[in-house]
Amino acid sequence: MAKGDPIERSLDRLGELRRTEASQATIEEVRSFLRNRSNLVVAKAAKVVRELQINVLVPDMLAAFNKLMTDAPRLDKRCAAITEIVSALYDLNYEEPAPYLTGLKHVQMEASFGPPVDEAAKLRAVSAQGLVRTRHPDAVAEVMQLLVDREPAARIGAVRALAVNGGEAGILLLRLKVLTGDLEPTVLGECFSGLLEASGGKSVVFVAKYVDAEDSAVAQAAMLALGESRLPAAYEILREKCSRTVGLPEKKILLASMAASKLEEAITFLISLVESEGVPTAAAVVEALSIYSRNERVRKSVNDAVLTRSDQTLVNQFRRDFESPE
Repeated sequence: MAKGDPIERSLDRLGELRRTEASQATIEEVRSFLRNRSNLVVAKAAKVVRELQINVLVPDMLAAFNKLMTDAPRLDKRCAAITEIVSALYDLNYEEPAPYLTGLKHVQMEASFGPPVDEAAKLRAVSAQGLVRTRHPDAVAEVMQLLVDREPAARIGAVRALAVNGGEAGILLLRLKVLTGDLEPTVLGECFSGLLEASGGKSVVFVAKYVDAEDSAVAQAAMLALGESRLPAAYEILREKCSRTVGLPEKKILLASMAASKLEEAITFLISLVESEGVPTAAAVVEALSIYSRNERVRKSVNDAVLTRSDQTLVNQFRRDFESPE
C-alpha cells in the first residue's frame, strides 16, 4: 500500500487505538472501522475489540461477519477478517452457536504459487473451540468431523476443543483419534497433551504406550506431552524409558521432557546425571536444564555438578546455556 493510502491510515489508527482505554470515543471509532470496506481493516478492528474486551461491539462484529460470509472469497481474502472476528467472539465468551457453526463448515480455496490453499483452516479451528462452549446439543458431534479434516491446523483445533470442553465424550474421541493415527505427529502430540490435561492420571498409561512407538516423531510427541503434563506418574515413565535408552538423540528428548516437568524430583535426578553420566549425556542434561538458567538455586546446583567433573566440554556447555553474554 502506498504512503497515505486510506487503508494504511486506518490500520495505523487502529494500532494507536490498541494502546488506549475503551472509552466511548474509542468504541465509536472502532465500530466505524468494523464497517470498513477493507477486510484488513475489519480484521484489525476485531483484534482491537478482543484486546480491549469491548463486549458492546459484539453485535457489530456479528454484522460484519455475516456480511463478509455472503461472498467470503471475494470480500475476505485469506479469511483475515472472519477469522479475527470469530477469535474475538471466542475470547469474549460469546455463547451463541451460529457464527461458530458457520465458521466450522467454511472452506476457502485460494490460488498460491503451487496448488490452491485452504485459507479457512484456522477459522475452522477457532470455530470448533467456540462451538463446544455453547449449549448447542450437537456441538461435540459437529466438532468430531473436524478430526478428519484435511488441514492439520483444523484437526488440532478440534483436538483442543474436545480436550478442554468435550467432557468424557471428548476424551474418548481423542483416544480413538490416537488409535486410528494421523499423518501429522503434531496432531497426535496435541491429542496426548489434551488427554493428559483433560483426564490427568487416567491417561498417563495410555500415552505411555507411545513412548516406544516405531515412528520416532510419535514417540517424541508422547515424551514431550508426558513431561509438560508435570504429573509425577508421567515423570516416572520418562525416567524408566531413559534408563533403557542408549541413543543420544532420543535420550536428549527424554532429558528435555523431564526438565519440562518442573518437578523437584526430576531436577534432582537430572543434576545427578551431570555428575555420573558420560560427557555427551551430561552435556545434554546441562542443555536440558538451561530452561532454569534464571533460577539461582538450580543454576548453582548445575554449576557445582559441572565443576566436580573438571571437564572443559561441560564447562563450555554450562557457559553457553547458563551464563548471559557480556
